[in-house]
Amino acid sequence: MTALLRIDSSARPTKSITRDLADRFIESWRSVEPEVKVVTRDVGQAPPPIVTVDWISAAFTPYEERTEAMHEALSVSDVLVDEVEQADVLLFAAPLYNYGLPASLKSWVDQVVRIGRVFSFDLNRGDFPIESTLGGKSAVVLSSWGEFGFHEGGPRDGWNHLIPHLKTLATKVFGVLDDDFHAIASEYQEFGGDRHEHSLEQARLAASQLGRELAEYRLVTETPLKQPG
Repeated sequence: MTALLRIDSSARPTKSITRDLADRFIESWRSVEPEVKVVTRDVGQAPPPIVTVDWISAAFTPYEERTEAMHEALSVSDVLVDEVEQADVLLFAAPLYNYGLPASLKSWVDQVVRIGRVFSFDLNRGDFPIESTLGGKSAVVLSSWGEFGFHEGGPRDGWNHLIPHLKTLATKVFGVLDDDFHAIASEYQEFGGDRHEHSLEQARLAASQLGRELAEYRLVTETPLKQPG
């Protein structure tokens, strides 16, 4: 049985494009694997706390040396990290806010990226001392953009810092291979009109199709869509 972790970060509880895309993705997945386990973490409505100096001190203290106060400082983080560890698929329903991550999603990221939990750090590795301790996961980003043309060579090329941020985290920290990272987005939301309607419909179709494809592949192989070698 596949375990899917859905992370919603839209501030809108209703009329949210990213929530709609995630619903469609999961509905298609369930059409292939009805017993898929879906855990929803709605950081858009219940943002995790930002990290503090007490959190940092606790996270970098060996487990056996932590005080009760340190364990309490990491209590939310422990729950969030457990959810990531147990997930086969990370589904980010994430709108583009001010060309980057919603603040609630950034708080989630900071709570989850923990040394000794999702990555190890060893200076003997040279200039790249960080190595993920996770693996075998797929990551999907379903996004909505008020503007358009963020693709390579487009009029807003380089303005979108959401997708690159999440791809770096997924592939460098969460144990996702490059080919197992997928992103779909609807554009033109602030403009409305036919262009937005067309883009939204294409994103909906793509989300549904990707949900089916990933479910079918994982159901047969019990692995992500691609494997190394």
